[in-house]
Amino acid sequence: MFSKINSMGLFGLNAFSVDVETDIRMGQPAFEIVGLPDTVVKESRERIKSAMLAGGIKFPNARVMMNLAPADTKKSGSVHDLAIFMGMLTAMGVISAFTDDCCFIGEVSLNGNVRHVNGVLPMTLTAMRSGIRKIFVPYDNAFEASVVDGIEVYGVKSIIEIIAHFTGGRQIKVSDRYVPPAVSEINVPDFSDIKGQHSAKRALEIAASGGHNVLLIGSPGSGKSMLAKRLPGILPLMTFEESIETTNIHSISGLIEKDTPLVTVRPFRSPHHTISAAGLAGGGTVPHPGEISLAHNGTLFLDELAEFDRRTLEILRQPLEEQKVTISRASGTITYPSSIMLVAAMNPCPCGFFGHPKKKCICSHKQVSNYLSKISGPLLDRLDLHVEVAPVEFSHLSSTKKEESSASIRKRIQAAREIQNERFKGTGISCNARITSSKLHEFCPLDDEANSFLCGVFDVMGLSARAYDRILKVSRTIADLDGSEVIKKRHISQAVQYRSLDRKYWNQEG
Repeated sequence: MFSKINSMGLFGLNAFSVDVETDIRMGQPAFEIVGLPDTVVKESRERIKSAMLAGGIKFPNARVMMNLAPADTKKSGSVHDLAIFMGMLTAMGVISAFTDDCCFIGEVSLNGNVRHVNGVLPMTLTAMRSGIRKIFVPYDNAFEASVVDGIEVYGVKSIIEIIAHFTGGRQIKVSDRYVPPAVSEINVPDFSDIKGQHSAKRALEIAASGGHNVLLIGSPGSGKSMLAKRLPGILPLMTFEESIETTNIHSISGLIEKDTPLVTVRPFRSPHHTISAAGLAGGGTVPHPGEISLAHNGTLFLDELAEFDRRTLEILRQPLEEQKVTISRASGTITYPSSIMLVAAMNPCPCGFFGHPKKKCICSHKQVSNYLSKISGPLLDRLDLHVEVAPVEFSHLSSTKKEESSASIRKRIQAAREIQNERFKGTGISCNARITSSKLHEFCPLDDEANSFLCGVFDVMGLSARAYDRILKVSRTIADLDGSEVIKKRHISQAVQYRSLDRKYWNQEG
């Protein structure tokens, strides 16, 4: 007999439909799976045989041929086990119910239990868009799949359950659709803990409002890491579309928490400086997302920036410009989104005290130059705000004055982001930092005084075209925080101040 069952495959973030075709006929007993399966898919033969035995079903003494169509697309992982099992039962006549509008995803264990798999969310989304009305997934994945509207989700614990469901026995209940709760306060340290550093706090407020990249540079103990680690507490709320995009990436990486299937808080990733290029950008035989993509719609924090391998850092250049990472392998090319806010922190020299007002730097000029040269000009040019974090004065540390809280700062940031959401509605632009060059002058109008000032700055500072664009975008954010539709001279002036540190540290003369 012949049967066809719907399943889903996954290559990177791209889910695709798979038809599991089963043909059972008389002949020399055999069980073959074709259609470009990898080793894990081929091993499903043994898992299915054992599971059928555990369920009291005798494996047919016949020739079993299975084809995973389309045959020219590689199938990987254990996600097809449940569909292969259903194909067997349907072809054997154990199940005769209508399954054309159903899709089956899950790994089957030797004792017949259905196990959790990664990537259920993107596969469920693709199934829904393909016209599938019902999807059967492992019980542990049902909460995650229920995020998708427009498709019935059934959580399956074992093959016994699914056999009963399709043979008139006990029905599996449809999972309730998951509705994410409103995000309240985020459990991170508060900005009110930091004494002084008003300039650096202001810079991070601007960065969070417009999604801009930031470089924090200063001596050890000045508070660079403290500032960065409090950033998640002031980031604007995620839209539902952003949550889905980010959850897709975390789903295929197996990072979804069982009780919170939808990522509703912007990611904050902080990899160690020993990370490899593949760990940062993604990689592997079947490329998995790296830290750049796992931070999508959130923050990637690189502490001790100059300690990272220079070749690893250079990988950031293209993702920061294009908001995506493309990885090519023999098996195909995968593109992962990487719309991130990069926050980097570093010392100005190996000893950390170059430029310190009171402590003497013990590094030679060559040592300072070599240390700073680890950050290339093109990468530095992609960092919108360059912030010098000065040592905290005793008067600030000993002050009993209460500093502004993260909640208070976040209100201003959320208001500025809502202005941007309204401005960019229907354009595909998410924030000021993502304004395309073609839309720059439409969304960043300057008054005459601001235009003249920027013209003078451009000539005096010798800015690159990229630096000009980024100054305009930062000015747009400062104007939004100021409640001004038109960019004025004071907004340009403040944005330019955050582009001057490269001249202090990187353009030194020996």
